[in-house]
Amino acid sequence: MNNKIPTRIYLTEDEMPKFWYNLRADMKNKPDPILHPGTLKPVTADDLAPVFCRGVIEQELDDTTRLIPIPDDIQDFYRAYRPSAVIRAYYLERMLDTPAEIYYKFEGTNTSGSHKLNSAGPQGYYAKKEGLTSLTTETGAGQWGTAMAMSCGFYGLDLIVYMVKVSSEQKPYRKALMEAYGAKVVASPSNTTESGKKILADDPNTGGSLGCAISEAIETAVKTDKCRYVLGSVLNHVLLHQSIIGQETKIALDKYGVKPDIIIGCAGGGSNLGGLIAPFMGEKLSGNSNTRFIAVEPASCPSFTRGRFAYDFGDTAKTTPLIKMMTLGNGFIPSANHAGGLRYHGMNSVLSKLYKDGYLEARSEVQTDVFSAAIQFMKVEGILPAPESSHAIKAAIDEALECKKKGEKKVILFGLSGTGFFDMTAYQAYNNKTMSDQIPGDADLQRGFASIPDIPMNK
Repeated sequence: MNNKIPTRIYLTEDEMPKFWYNLRADMKNKPDPILHPGTLKPVTADDLAPVFCRGVIEQELDDTTRLIPIPDDIQDFYRAYRPSAVIRAYYLERMLDTPAEIYYKFEGTNTSGSHKLNSAGPQGYYAKKEGLTSLTTETGAGQWGTAMAMSCGFYGLDLIVYMVKVSSEQKPYRKALMEAYGAKVVASPSNTTESGKKILADDPNTGGSLGCAISEAIETAVKTDKCRYVLGSVLNHVLLHQSIIGQETKIALDKYGVKPDIIIGCAGGGSNLGGLIAPFMGEKLSGNSNTRFIAVEPASCPSFTRGRFAYDFGDTAKTTPLIKMMTLGNGFIPSANHAGGLRYHGMNSVLSKLYKDGYLEARSEVQTDVFSAAIQFMKVEGILPAPESSHAIKAAIDEALECKKKGEKKVILFGLSGTGFFDMTAYQAYNNKTMSDQIPGDADLQRGFASIPDIPMNK
């Protein structure tokens, strides 16, 4: 082993970031503005106020402020579980017999088991500061719902979580954990909202989607006094909060003069990927880096690799503003892939713009291959990865083997966004060889594309 670089690199408290990094400020070609679906004009803070907390609305609409101070109270919240380690994957390198150096940023050491707490904490803080008494949200695999339950428990807020039905069936202990923190968990779609009833009327056997769950959560929020909706991915303020991941990573690697050649992250709505790559992408945009960035998504929900770049609604009931993004259509319902956190029809507008402009690559993977990579990883690195994170592991292994084939020594960095201890049903299916790969056909995609709004901006 190279004794100059420790297996685990940590920051001191003094080295912790004091600002969130707003990547949009350094983008010459900004992402397209969010539109009001009625007027087709850019949304204002007043348009968003009935749904979101005021504190995050300002961040959502800010395209120009490069560094946004992290309030002292949130810095204190972060210190309970941050900084997280940057780990040199010496054992994985040895197993692959690759000349590549492999590093990963591990976000799974808090009770939510993932990076999601990085935004859940701030969103709970802003809600409490505004005088709200309750929040609603959605969750797929359960990481975001758990993180938000932790935040609301900390700040003394009530919480209703609409959990995608198929995930709630696959992961009952996630529900139990959220309830332990005081949250109410509802399998979505449900009969508790008008949007849920409509979705069930159209397809009584649906396993649900994040788009369905978002519709129910927003409907409940706008009908409830002193309540707002909070989102764990897709929107710009979430990527802003998650920039703490990339900033910590860059500070840690800079201490040892390590410059990544390839950075890889799993991609569902974009929070983990966007947070990890933010400061490194900023360097690339300024012409100071040649780093490759790779987004890895499930073949069952391929918004980057098979989607369309268009204005679309963020939810199935079409209640959200319109976002210009890579999308499969708000009506697309993905198969019951075990990577529940990646089962979303669209992608964050910043990442979508970077992809269209050629700064970001994308690939899709079938879940049996993803779980095979996860098993390889856990056997040598000693961490059970979440199915979502395992997409990044699969690509990292592929890139390391490509380095071996070509005799190239490259530095590979990937995001290990969470642990898989609530995903044992998935691992059991893989071990029992009952796991299958479901890839949408062209007809399935066309049904989703048909739900994309027919507006002048999409012509």
